[in-house]
Amino acid sequence: MSNVETKPAELRCGGAVDGEQPAGTARVDVLTPRAVPLGGPRAMTVRRTLPQRARTLIGAWCFADHYGPDDVSVTGGMNVAPHPHTGLQTVSWLFTGEIEHRDSMGNHALVRPGELNLMTGGYGISHSEVSTPRTTVLHGVQLWVALPQEHRSTGRDFQHYAPEPVLTDGAETRVFLGSLAGSVSPVTTFTPLLGAEILLRPRATLTLAVDPDFEHGLLVDQGEVRLAGTSVGASELGYLPPGLDTLTLTNQSDGIARTVLLGGTPFEEEIVMWWNFIGRSHEDIAKAREDWQNSSDRFGAVEGYPGDRLPAPALPNAVITPRRNPPRH
Repeated sequence: MSNVETKPAELRCGGAVDGEQPAGTARVDVLTPRAVPLGGPRAMTVRRTLPQRARTLIGAWCFADHYGPDDVSVTGGMNVAPHPHTGLQTVSWLFTGEIEHRDSMGNHALVRPGELNLMTGGYGISHSEVSTPRTTVLHGVQLWVALPQEHRSTGRDFQHYAPEPVLTDGAETRVFLGSLAGSVSPVTTFTPLLGAEILLRPRATLTLAVDPDFEHGLLVDQGEVRLAGTSVGASELGYLPPGLDTLTLTNQSDGIARTVLLGGTPFEEEIVMWWNFIGRSHEDIAKAREDWQNSSDRFGAVEGYPGDRLPAPALPNAVITPRRNPPRH
């Protein structure tokens, strides 16, 4: 998905900072989202929990948009024209609806509920995303993963994976990246990562063995979930630092709770994010923008989209200042 803000913030995001969480302790930071319209008079609005002032990264996860349930007869659904990406992987995961994906590698694929579409745009890629005519309600998450320095200019790639659900007492888990609950995703990532959808039955409790080197974020789609003793409400993201080898989730509601669990080892590098580009400097971003505006071969072309591609916004006249995650307690 594109960040279609007309004046996107220019962020220099710091990686991990000094100060470790003592083993066996847990402090949950609850992050609230901000509403971002995806453009147009009938704009579909997303709820963005990453990046924000309180936290810019969870592992290499650097961007999290949560949207729906969205009645496409009212908003028009999703219609994001061809746009570029550099230095990242896009992760598309739906709860309901269907999205048509086209990219500059020639891939024409459908994003469906419970099926992962992961696109790698290292040196450069472009794609479009449009909800299909048979979609009535669109609901899901769009996530970005920052590529580390040694892989940020890697070639274009596209992977699709439909994980089998893992059923336990009171829960259903689909692991689309990394490993959890005995399920391992075969999808390639460039840093250690975890991504999983977890459904909790009413009032159910689930304890999961996790990697103590990972920090974790739990995005609650519906219901209210207690994470390590702290309540996380719908559309909020609960953050836990490294140091725990188990996570306990309790559904405090009388309906099904749906969550997305993200994790990864703390990302140690500073990155610069602006619009749909991730680089290491202002110059990286300016060059990527210039290449897109000049229709460089760097991004290729998307065939089959019935319309023009997205122009890049104007770069701001601002000095990029570091924005670091808060110290770990």
